[in-house]
Amino acid sequence: MNKENKDSQKNSGGIFKVFEIIIEFLGWLQIVASPLLIGLVIGSAIYFPNPSFTRLILGIIVAAIGLIVGIIWATRQWKGKGTIAFLSRIMGTPEFDKTAEGTKSEETSNIKVKRKL
Repeated sequence: MNKENKDSQKNSGGIFKVFEIIIEFLGWLQIVASPLLIGLVIGSAIYFPNPSFTRLILGIIVAAIGLIVGIIWATRQWKGKGTIAFLSRIMGTPEFDKTAEGTKSEETSNIKVKRKL
């Protein structure tokens, strides 16, 4: 291997590392978003029925707890196997596939019955 090939491999490796960090950060944001949104919904449910200063403070505290929980959870996932591995595992759960397959098989059986009639 000559010197030019070694230099090009070092540069491309750095680009891939930056790309990997950006993707992991986007996964981190996705993980943080779910507890934050739950906290915002609960906080707004506390505040909006009877708006007052006390309820506003409670709503903000609940939303802040959601944010803190999300940050802790996402950081643990990043330090573990990575946020993208975690999100991939969640999105690839077979339980959701089974329910989708069940509805597909019911639809195809209905089509077969209609054809026989």
